[in-house]
Amino acid sequence: MMEHTYHIDDHVLRQIDGPQGRDIVEQSNVYTILALLPVEADGRPRYRIKSKEETFERVVTEDLLSRPH
Repeated sequence: MMEHTYHIDDHVLRQIDGPQGRDIVEQSNVYTILALLPVEADGRPRYRIKSKEETFERVVTEDLLSRPH
């Protein structure tokens, strides 16, 4: 069972699927970790995140997050 790498109030970037399945990182959209959610059945930690530019929250697995440069 993996532990969460990120913590509440950490700032992260979210990877999205790019053209033909390539991952790209949204450089202009920084998200804040709002909550640590239960680990998925396959062992991936989940998070609730929110961007200042969006009016809604997202739930993502840790493998889609990275630290801003």
